[in-house]
Amino acid sequence: MQTKAEAAREELERVLKGAIFVRNERLSRFLRFVVERHLQGRAHEIKESVIAIEVFGRKPDYNPKHDPIVRTEATRLRARLSQYYTDEGKGDPLTIELPKGGYLPVFRTNEVAPVRDLSVPSRRLWVLVAVACFVVALAAMGWWRFHQQSKPIPIAVLPLTNLSQDESNDYFADGLTGEIVRNLSIIEGLTVRSQTSSFFFKGKPRNVSEAGKQLGAEYLLEGSVLRAGQQLRINVQLVRVRDDFPVWSDKYDRVFTDIFAIQDEISRGIVNSLRLKLGHGRRRYETSVEAYDCYLRARAFGILPAMTGTERSLAPFEQAIAKDPSFAPAYAGLATAHAALSGFDDPVDRESEISKGWTAAEKAIQLDPLLVEAHDALGMMHAREAKWEQAERSFRRAIDLAPGDPLWHYDFATFFLLPLGRIEEALRQLRIAEELDPLSPAVHSFLRVALRSVGRFDEADAHCQKAAVNEQQKSQCLAQALLREGKTDEGIRILEARWSGHLLHAGAQGLGVAYAKAGRRMDAERVAAIVPRPLSKAIIFAALGDKDRTLEALDRMVPLGPIRMGRDVLISPEFALLRGDARLNALRRKVGLPE
Repeated sequence: MQTKAEAAREELERVLKGAIFVRNERLSRFLRFVVERHLQGRAHEIKESVIAIEVFGRKPDYNPKHDPIVRTEATRLRARLSQYYTDEGKGDPLTIELPKGGYLPVFRTNEVAPVRDLSVPSRRLWVLVAVACFVVALAAMGWWRFHQQSKPIPIAVLPLTNLSQDESNDYFADGLTGEIVRNLSIIEGLTVRSQTSSFFFKGKPRNVSEAGKQLGAEYLLEGSVLRAGQQLRINVQLVRVRDDFPVWSDKYDRVFTDIFAIQDEISRGIVNSLRLKLGHGRRRYETSVEAYDCYLRARAFGILPAMTGTERSLAPFEQAIAKDPSFAPAYAGLATAHAALSGFDDPVDRESEISKGWTAAEKAIQLDPLLVEAHDALGMMHAREAKWEQAERSFRRAIDLAPGDPLWHYDFATFFLLPLGRIEEALRQLRIAEELDPLSPAVHSFLRVALRSVGRFDEADAHCQKAAVNEQQKSQCLAQALLREGKTDEGIRILEARWSGHLLHAGAQGLGVAYAKAGRRMDAERVAAIVPRPLSKAIIFAALGDKDRTLEALDRMVPLGPIRMGRDVLISPEFALLRGDARLNALRRKVGLPE
């Protein structure tokens, strides 16, 4: 007769062969460890510190307060076991459970009803068969309706209004808005519009119907923040767009130290009101109030123009780390900032930016191997140094961990796929980012880049208009479209009105190109001599048909690295005259791009 231990081991092997465990070595190793230790009579070893070291490779000085990897994975393991026994394991004779609050497994025997002799079908049996068929049909209809209705619900978080008399508290309201967006983005059943699109409505009158339409959202979260010293009052409500109906609302009067709990309560309130199922969850960080305040301040700079916001975020990220050296998100934010700055045209010290980016990214991963931002930052750093295989793994890992966040799709496309010329894949990732972040100028800007590279100019022009954040940029888009249509004089008039007195600006390259296309060579040369960036000069020289000077200018771009060379040059239609030139392949090799 089979012993209980033998039955438990047999069930363990059966579970580990299930589809949802075969694909997850990490959880399989966790389950095998706790079951085997229990069956070997070594239950005293099934504790958090031992599991962290034996299963997840943590060091002997592991501190669960700084790294709750075991609790995080235990939550995932419980969910997977529940899923297994609901689906393919529902007929198993034994059930393995991992009760909440502990790691000691429990084995439950499933009773099997006695089987009667069905060799002679009875009238009652046929009735039961008919009923069963009817039930199956209803179940199939229900399954179809469920899947029709189970598409992720689009939701947007409008910028929380700062009610404080002190406008310097704007950063806190903005940062808290961003954190709520990020908390909601990991919940199964929701697709959350990004902070970029939401902040389009900052400071504007609230019109639920219009905002919902522009954001493509069925629900909007709106509210206000009043901070007075350490006292907080936060009001939020979830509004259904189609009828402006408040589905859920709540008010929080707390001290600042409760900010983490408030974020969780807001997320849970939305989830409960929509009757959704929580996903795997985001790690809770037990950091200090001071460190988190610095972190929110840094995150709030994300809504500013690229270089300005990135540079200003460095100091508060560093301050957050100084106050709490174990706060992984601050390291990830710092790594992303340095990665971005290292690709700008005139960083103070490019090598220093890259070195600091690596240090911060590796520290973030060390502190939290499941932190999405850390994997994204590593992807950026690997791409900066042309480590393409490692970069792709890091970006794909970030997307696997949080597929509902547009940033990872955007970074994968712009730091990896576009530089390598994988245009169709880049377009797919950017379309996902556009769906999740429909009002992002950055997403539309790179959709334009990708579409122009494959000759889809009309579509690209439409995205140029969406990428423009002011009337001047919109007029540039119009001028470029006119030049492409051969209406050179009209295009030049628009560009001269914008750039004739501002030739030191890199954007003046468009005027130089227009002059070249109109045959006004001396004017084009005059602009090329003044515009500051090597890329701007190269584009004008290419429009003039001057290969040698084009390549000479591009050679000065080599320090910018492979991302800029691949994304701004090699896929650009402006440089079509260089295709097939051996000197272009030499540039590829210099920056580490495959030929």
